[in-house]
Amino acid sequence: MAGGGDPVQTEVTNTLPARHITPISLELGQPIHNIGHSVFTSEGYEETMAYSPEYQNTNTAGTAASQVLDAGLRAYMLRVFNWMASGLLVTGIVSYGIANTELMNLFYPQVMTASGRIARSPTILAMAAMFAPLAFVLVMSFGVNKLSRTSVQTLYWAFCATMGASLTNIFVIYTGASIVSVFFITAGTFAVMSAWGYSTNRDLSRMGSFLMMGLIGILIASLVNIFLGSTMMQFLISIIGVVVFTGLTAYDTQRIKADYVEYAYGVGTDEAGKRSAYDALSLYLNFINLFTLLLSLLGTRNKD
Repeated sequence: MAGGGDPVQTEVTNTLPARHITPISLELGQPIHNIGHSVFTSEGYEETMAYSPEYQNTNTAGTAASQVLDAGLRAYMLRVFNWMASGLLVTGIVSYGIANTELMNLFYPQVMTASGRIARSPTILAMAAMFAPLAFVLVMSFGVNKLSRTSVQTLYWAFCATMGASLTNIFVIYTGASIVSVFFITAGTFAVMSAWGYSTNRDLSRMGSFLMMGLIGILIASLVNIFLGSTMMQFLISIIGVVVFTGLTAYDTQRIKADYVEYAYGVGTDEAGKRSAYDALSLYLNFINLFTLLLSLLGTRNKD
C-alpha cells in the first residue's frame, strides 16, 4: 500500500526467450527441460541438476534385477524346451521299439479278415494304451498343488512313454517315410510359432480364449464322428485342429514366459522352475496333436 492509495500492482513478465518455452512446465516462466540434466528458469540462466545418489543406486539395482530376471527366463525356457524335446525322444523310442519288435503282436497282432486278407487288429492292451495318457494328464492336473517335484517329473516321463505306446498304430497305418517327413514339417511349424510367441509384443490372450473354444469344439466333433464315421468330417476336424494347435503353440509359449516373470517376482526363480514339467507338458501336447493331425492330412497310407 502507498499513501493510502490503490494497491501497488506488480506485473510479472516472462523474460525467457520464446524458444525455451515448452508444454512441460510447473508454472509460467519455469519450464522444465530434461530433468536430471538442465533446467531453464525465468531468470534466463541454466542450472544443472543431477540425480540424487539414492536415485542412482535404485536405478542401478533395478537394472541388475532386470538382468538377473532375463537370464533366469532364458534358462527356464531352455529347460522347458529340453524337457519337451526329451519327452518327444522317449515317445519316439518307445513307439518305434514296439512297432519293430515282437512287442507289436501284443498290441496289434495279425489276423485273417473275412475277405481273406491279413491285417493287424488292436488288442485290449492297445486300447488301454490309447486312453492311458489321458489318465496321466488328469492325475498331473488335479495334483498340481499336491505332488512333489520328483513325482511330477516321474509322471511326466511315464506319460511320454505311454504316449509312445499309444502312437504305435501310426506305423500300422502310414509308411515310415511319410511319418518322418511329417515329423519334420511339424517340428518346423512348431519352432516358427513358438519363436513368434516368445518374441512378439502382441497380447495373445484373446487369441488363446478363441483357440480354447475351438479345441472344445474339436473334441466334441471327434466324439460325434466316432459314431458317424464320416471321412469328410474327419478331414474338416484335421484342418481346424492344425490351425488350433498351431495357434496354441504361440499362445502357450507366451503364457509360459509371462507366468515365469510373475512367479519369479512372487515366489522366486527356484520355485518358478518347478513348473517346468507342466509347461513342457503343454508344449508337448501341442506338438503331438499337431503331428497326428498333419499326419492324417499328409501321410501316405500303407497299401497292405
